Amino acid sequence: MSNLDKLKNRLESGKMLASRNLLNSLHPSELARLIESLPLNERAIIWEMIDLKNEGDVLVEVADEVRDGLIDGMDADELISAIEGMALDDLADLVADLPETLTKEVIRSLDHQDRKRLEQVMAYDEDSAGGLMNVDIITIRPDITVEVVLKYLRNQDSIPNSTDSIFVVNRNNEYRGALLLSKLLTEDPEKPVSEIMSKKITPISAETSSERVVWEFENRDLLSAPVIDNDNKLLGRITIDDVVDVIRDEAEHSLMIAAGLDEEEDMFSPATKSAKRRAIWLGVNLATAFLAASVVDIFQTTLDKIVLLAVLMPIVPSMGGVAGTQSLTIMTRAIALGHLDKTNTKGILRKEVLVGILNGMLWAIVVGGLTYLWFSEWLLGLVIAGAMTINLIVAAIAGFSIPLMLKKLSIDPALAGGVLLTTITDVIGYISFLGLGAIFLL
Repeated sequence: MSNLDKLKNRLESGKMLASRNLLNSLHPSELARLIESLPLNERAIIWEMIDLKNEGDVLVEVADEVRDGLIDGMDADELISAIEGMALDDLADLVADLPETLTKEVIRSLDHQDRKRLEQVMAYDEDSAGGLMNVDIITIRPDITVEVVLKYLRNQDSIPNSTDSIFVVNRNNEYRGALLLSKLLTEDPEKPVSEIMSKKITPISAETSSERVVWEFENRDLLSAPVIDNDNKLLGRITIDDVVDVIRDEAEHSLMIAAGLDEEEDMFSPATKSAKRRAIWLGVNLATAFLAASVVDIFQTTLDKIVLLAVLMPIVPSMGGVAGTQSLTIMTRAIALGHLDKTNTKGILRKEVLVGILNGMLWAIVVGGLTYLWFSEWLLGLVIAGAMTINLIVAAIAGFSIPLMLKKLSIDPALAGGVLLTTITDVIGYISFLGLGAIFLL
């Protein structure tokens, strides 16, 4: 039985003291998942049972809308006490979502050094390396010896969490390299840092996007990385736990945004609020559905005369939608991973068009043959086969082009790509099938 299951059992049996003790022994991320899974009234009870020292870390972990609800029930003094001792990168994430009056109170409560460091992090976009970085770092000079570094570390009360290396800078705070702790502990104490530091750990610019940061960590097997400004001056570091958070957020974003939903939406929020959000997306889909229906209406006379077309009509746009979605998904993923550039886009387009032609011909033969066997109308089979070929080729081109177009317009392909693709494949599918039917069957 998991800790969360044990907690729920104790709460249901009324063992409040045991529940409080177990509750505050959980990791902040476990507490966050628990709170998100509870209705609003039960959530308020659990929140009152959480120790003040844990509240700040939990606020960072929960979804934005859940966080807003919890903060609404806290006064400024309680919030300031909750964030005391928080890592500055986590504090920056939290402060960015606070109301302006609370933000000022929180910043005012910090000492001068922490206030300056917090403002440094908040100066960068939250989806950039600068927004992800933690400025709590240890730096050393390249001309000192290993023994001096060890003495310096022993004199510290503590070192930052997840420290796997110490960054080497010159007198102007310009990044020069990194000294791995594993190297530090095994080298001759008399050796200078400059001889054993690694220059292979290349820094990440503060302006780098969070997607690129994920790519750097994935492909260079990093546990942490230094962050620099445009003058090569060391600003902070990014650790693997920050990157895991980005990966999780991107996965949730892609899943929810594809359905037109907000990934930060509280599943226990009032029905009216959720309905309002979802109504916008449903309205967009309704508009595209009317566009497709208007195309069908153009061929109403054809449908009246050849009823069999109405029976077979859904097949062509449906097949085009599936084929286009395959291309769209591949392209959206390639953009997210940075696999596309000017040298390979034409080759990918040729490949997707060829796939569309091959699948179009294959399934045109299949659907044409099945149509003939079903209705004993060979000309009808040729019409649907031709329409199928046309729509699958168009779907491949649309699936390739839409993500690139949306990216240039700074629109998330996961948000609008599916709607545009469905509209195109529906419209082209209906036009090609009903148009060919009007030409050859009337």
